[in-house]
Amino acid sequence: MNTSSYFTIFFAFFFAFFFQSCANKKDILYFQDASKYASVPVVQAETLIQRNDILSISVGALVPETASLYNIQNLGNGLASQNIETIKLQGYLVSDQGKIVFPVLGKISVQGMTVAALEEHLKKLLEEGGHLVNPTVSVRILNAKVTILGEVNRPGTFSFLEQYVSVPQALGYAGDLTINGKRNDILLIRESEGVRTITHVDLTTASWMNDPKYRIKQNDVLVINPNNPKIKTAGYVGNTSVILTIASLILSSIVLLTR
Repeated sequence: MNTSSYFTIFFAFFFAFFFQSCANKKDILYFQDASKYASVPVVQAETLIQRNDILSISVGALVPETASLYNIQNLGNGLASQNIETIKLQGYLVSDQGKIVFPVLGKISVQGMTVAALEEHLKKLLEEGGHLVNPTVSVRILNAKVTILGEVNRPGTFSFLEQYVSVPQALGYAGDLTINGKRNDILLIRESEGVRTITHVDLTTASWMNDPKYRIKQNDVLVINPNNPKIKTAGYVGNTSVILTIASLILSSIVLLTR
């Protein structure tokens, strides 16, 4: 076999390996069919209160002094002026039995309720029990968090106070997926009402945006696995510079052997 044949075989092998390790743009682009869903109604999935949640509950009345007995602390502008970790320590922890201990009213079952439902429930208890006249009740979950692992730029656990956070927003906290992230099969691990579910999210389509899994719930876990090109190269070479180095060594060996 002459030198030109060696070079032909080498370059054919090299380019076949290189292009096999490249990702198709269909595996990388988000929401590729977004034009089909340019205008659709937004469905807001309600967040359910779970065990181990920490709740901020503020009770108000026309005469503020009459509501003071029903507040652990006078929050006022607390969320803006106090450290959030300090506020958590002064919040209501939902027990393993799904209950909180509320001033004067005692133990109240809250697990499985939405924030809005708990607000109405407490208001009703205060009114019908003759505690307050026309009270106002505000509830917020203080320790909502999402954990993002795998092929993202900043994996970790992220806290949020917003009532509604989408999967794309959560991935933004982690600095977006790396080029090696598998966008069409993200694992969503969710625990709700004592049941753990594992579902799959496809970021290359917009068809799931009104699905309940589009909205992050407290304690969700997102796992981004590596895509096929990353898996194929992981066991052999890690990056382009290593590929070029190995190719250069092989090419030099061929030249020496054919002299």
